[in-house]
Amino acid sequence: MAWCVNDPNGNWSGSPALPEPLEEEVEKFRRKLKYFFMNPCDKYKARQRKPWKLILQILKIAVVTIQLVSFGLSNQMVVQFKEENLMTFRHLFLKNFSESSANTYAVYTQHDVYTHIAYTVEQFLKLPSLTVANHEYEKQGEVSAPLSLCQQFYRNASISPANESFHIDSQVDEGDDVCHGQLLTRPPLDLTFCWFLSECLLVYPPHPSSRPAEHTLNFTLHFQRLLAVAVRFTLKAINLETVQYHELPDCYVFNITISFDNKPHSGRIVIELDNDVQIYECRDGTVTGASPRNMYIMVLFDVVVILILLLSFFLCMRSLKAGVLLQSEYTAFFSSRYSKRVSFSDRMEFISGWYILIIISDVLTITGSLLKIIIQLKAVASYDLCSILLGTGTMLVWIGVLRYMGYLKKYNILIITLRAAFPNVIRFSCCAAMIYLGYCFCGWIVLGPYHSKFRTLNVVSESLFSLINGDDMFSTFKKMQQKSYVVWLFSRVYLYTFVSLFIYMVLSLFITLITDTYDTIKHQRLDGEPVSDLQAFIMQCKDPPESGRFSVNETRCLMSCSHRACGSDDNTD
Repeated sequence: MAWCVNDPNGNWSGSPALPEPLEEEVEKFRRKLKYFFMNPCDKYKARQRKPWKLILQILKIAVVTIQLVSFGLSNQMVVQFKEENLMTFRHLFLKNFSESSANTYAVYTQHDVYTHIAYTVEQFLKLPSLTVANHEYEKQGEVSAPLSLCQQFYRNASISPANESFHIDSQVDEGDDVCHGQLLTRPPLDLTFCWFLSECLLVYPPHPSSRPAEHTLNFTLHFQRLLAVAVRFTLKAINLETVQYHELPDCYVFNITISFDNKPHSGRIVIELDNDVQIYECRDGTVTGASPRNMYIMVLFDVVVILILLLSFFLCMRSLKAGVLLQSEYTAFFSSRYSKRVSFSDRMEFISGWYILIIISDVLTITGSLLKIIIQLKAVASYDLCSILLGTGTMLVWIGVLRYMGYLKKYNILIITLRAAFPNVIRFSCCAAMIYLGYCFCGWIVLGPYHSKFRTLNVVSESLFSLINGDDMFSTFKKMQQKSYVVWLFSRVYLYTFVSLFIYMVLSLFITLITDTYDTIKHQRLDGEPVSDLQAFIMQCKDPPESGRFSVNETRCLMSCSHRACGSDDNTD
C-alpha cells in the first residue's frame, strides 16, 4: 500500500487511486468528520437542527447563577447572625474585651486568671438580665443546662527551674462527670455549684422565679502543671431577621467554649472564645403573614435546576461517547487506508475537554443543589460544604462559556494559545516550584525565630508569594529583627536574591512561554499551515455547511468500506 503524506497546503500525495464508489465513501467520511468539528451555527446550516445543547448551556448558566445568588444572600444572613453573636459573646463573657485586642487577649498573673473565670461565671448567671437579644439557657428536661468549668493538667509534676530539674508524668488528667461520688443527672436542690471528684465544676443557672444569689467560687488551679482551663456552656437563640422577608425564622444552638491555654508555660495564658453553631427548624412558631411557601418555591426551583443539569450531563456524556466512537472509526480508517498510526494529539481532538469540564460542573452543582434542598428543609446545616460545591460548579460553568467564545475568530486564537501553552507552563511551573520550595524551607528555618512572616511554612509560602507580586516588600525587610547580625545579613542576601530571581527571571520566562506560543499559532494561521494530519484530511472537504450534503444518510460508518478499499488495493497491486 502506498504511503500518504500531507503537504503544507493540505493536499495528500502518495495515496493510490480509489474506485469511484470507494472515493465517494471517503468523501462521506470527510464530511462526517467536518460536521463533527463544526460549531453550532454551522451545524444548524448543515442539517437545520437547532443547537439545543447551546441553548441548554445558556439556560443553565442563568438558572445556576440565580440559584447561587439566592443561596449566597440566604447564607449571608446566617453568617452575619453567627458573627454578630460571636462578637456579642466575647463582650459578654470576656472581661474588658475590645475588638482591637482580639488576637492578643491574654492574662499574665494568677489573680487575673481567677478574676476572668469568676467574671465569666457571673455573667453566665446574670445572662437573662444582661443580654439585649433573645438568648436563653438550653433546657435539660425541666432544668437549665449548666456551665462546666474544667482544668486539664499533668498527673504529677515537680518542676524546679532554679535547680534545673523536673519530674513530669506526661499522663494528662481531666474532669469527669461524677459529683460527690454519683453520676450527675440533675442539679443539687440547694447548691448552685457542684464539685466534680476531679478538677471540674458545674454551675447551674438560678431558677427564673428566684433572684440570682451572690456566690464565691472556691477552687484551686494547679498552675505548675496546668495545661488548660475550659469553660463550656450552651445557649439558644432565634434569628428573627428572616421575619422581614415573610419567612419562618430558624433556631440556633450555640455551644460556647472559653479556653485558657497554658500549654507553653511561658507566663502568658491566651484566652479564646470559640462558638460551635447548630441550626434547627423551630418546633413551634407562627409569624403573621409568613408561610413556608417561599421555601417550597425555592425547593421547586432547585429541583428544576437539577433536572436541567441532569439533561446537560446526559447530552455531554452522549457527545463524549460519539467522539470516542468516531475516534475509533478514524483510527481504523487511517490504519487500513494509509497504513499510518494516528498520533495521540489527533486522537485527543475527538475527546472534548470542554465536555469533561461541563460534566464535572454538573456533578458538583447537582450535589450542591441536593445539599441546598436538605439545608432548606432544616435537616442539616452544612453551609460551608454547600458553598464549596455550588461555588466551584458555577465557576466551571462560567469557564465553560469560553468554549462558545472560541467559535469567534478573534477569540479562538487566544483560547488555542492557552491550550497549547498549558503543557509547557505546567513543566515550567514544576521547575520553578523546586526553587520556591527551597526558599520556603530555608526562610522558615533561618528567619523564623527573628521574623513574624517566617514563623510557619504556611506563612512563609504566603509571604514569598506576596513578594513575587510586589506586595508588602518594605515591611518584610523592615520587620527583620537585628538581634543576630549574621542572620540579619543573611536575610538581606536571601530576600534580594529571591526577589531578583523570581521577578526578573522566573516571571519573565513564564510570560515568554505564552507569548512564543501565541506567535507560533498566529503565524500558522496566517500561513495557512495545517496543524495536524486530521485537520489536513478534513480540509480536503470543500463542501460548505449549507450545501445540503451533510444529511444523516450521508454519515454511514466507513469500517466495511475501509476493508473493501484494502482488498481493492491488494488486488490492484
